[in-house]
Amino acid sequence: MMRRRTTLLTSCTALALALGATACGGGPVSAGGGDKALSGQTVTVAGVWSGSEQKNFQKVLDAFTAKTGAKTQFVSTGDNVSTVVGSKIEGGNAPDVVMVPQVGVLDQFAKKGWLKPLSPAAQQTITADYAPVWKTYGSVDGTLYGLYFKAAHKSTVWYSPDALTQAGVKPPKTYDEMLKAGHTVSDSGLAAFAVAGEDGWTLTDWFENVYLSQAGPAKYDALAAHKLKWTDPSVVKALTTLGKLFKDKQLIAGGQKEALNTDFPSSVEKVFGPKPEAGMVYEGDFVAGVAHDQFGKSIGKDANFFPFPAVDGGTAPVVSGGDAAVVLKAGKNAKAGMQLLEYLATPEAAAVWAKAGGFLSPNKKLDLASYADDVTRATAKSLVGAGDSVRFDMSDQAPAAFGGTKGAGEWKLLQDFLRDPSDPKGTAAQLESAAAKAYQG
Repeated sequence: MMRRRTTLLTSCTALALALGATACGGGPVSAGGGDKALSGQTVTVAGVWSGSEQKNFQKVLDAFTAKTGAKTQFVSTGDNVSTVVGSKIEGGNAPDVVMVPQVGVLDQFAKKGWLKPLSPAAQQTITADYAPVWKTYGSVDGTLYGLYFKAAHKSTVWYSPDALTQAGVKPPKTYDEMLKAGHTVSDSGLAAFAVAGEDGWTLTDWFENVYLSQAGPAKYDALAAHKLKWTDPSVVKALTTLGKLFKDKQLIAGGQKEALNTDFPSSVEKVFGPKPEAGMVYEGDFVAGVAHDQFGKSIGKDANFFPFPAVDGGTAPVVSGGDAAVVLKAGKNAKAGMQLLEYLATPEAAAVWAKAGGFLSPNKKLDLASYADDVTRATAKSLVGAGDSVRFDMSDQAPAAFGGTKGAGEWKLLQDFLRDPSDPKGTAAQLESAAAKAYQG
């Protein structure tokens, strides 16, 4: 189950956030015209995207063609990008560029010796235009391999303005206020939250936001690297905090049993569908796409978000995910591939997808006026404004056996915890056991 939720359903999202950067190199790919220096060459790009995501990325590739003369070919890998790319390399048919959807996969590719370090021009752009944390997530053992072209903002709680207005509550600033507001919403006739417990990844995101705010970035980093054990008191405390929500039948639509039978799209439907059952749903910026495209909601009017609130006096968390562009050594046209990557680092390239929607980026040089609506601008401001305090999705950093496999590891254990949140210490011990096994493997 390598398909990551950082790209899940963003193809239909109404939010648009474009990547901007400055420097280009390796034969300049400048704005306007271009010298067609790559005429006759073909750059092959592999990534998980399909449907409208693939279509929108193709527009970016077409703009690169118009500028440089290079043809492009996009290969959709499906969910398991690691296996597909590995088999293509072994078969002598490696793509030039891969859009890697996980830190763990980027790390794996680098350690197998598959990646070319980024060109000096690309490195200069990333150093100038990104918070240092994004450079860290694109690097392995001090060498920069990945440019984060597309990101997800996973610290957004989406709500029906009508539901909150009817209950007489305003978007909360703290976790305790959120639970209190939830009870008020519940008293007015709707459950507070739709929880997508059938998809274990949503539960990891709940945990990560609580943990980052409550325990802080340093412990978050240590736990993500398994330098801190899951039996640490900070983990037990976060599980206890989460358990308060999970066991409260007033707060969860249909209670725990129904939550465990609710997948992500259905959780959005419970808030924004024709028969609302809840006032709020927590997940990333991609919630907007489902609300807009599947249920016809106007973003900012019929559907809005507030930042995931601070827990126990901590800082409000900003958890992200993303797709990093990397260049494969084995690609037949890796040099032109590097020029594509340098183009992807420009505001011009990003603007192409931004206009189409469903595009989020951590680049801080992008003008907020580039975004299509106020909700997009607020999302952009939140992600970029978080600077170096942004943390990449923890389960995306873990080995897939622990952080990315349906019915196993963290996904399953947090589903078990949702079913019965009475023993946070016991759950922490099980998480540690599963993590120890996966990180050794």
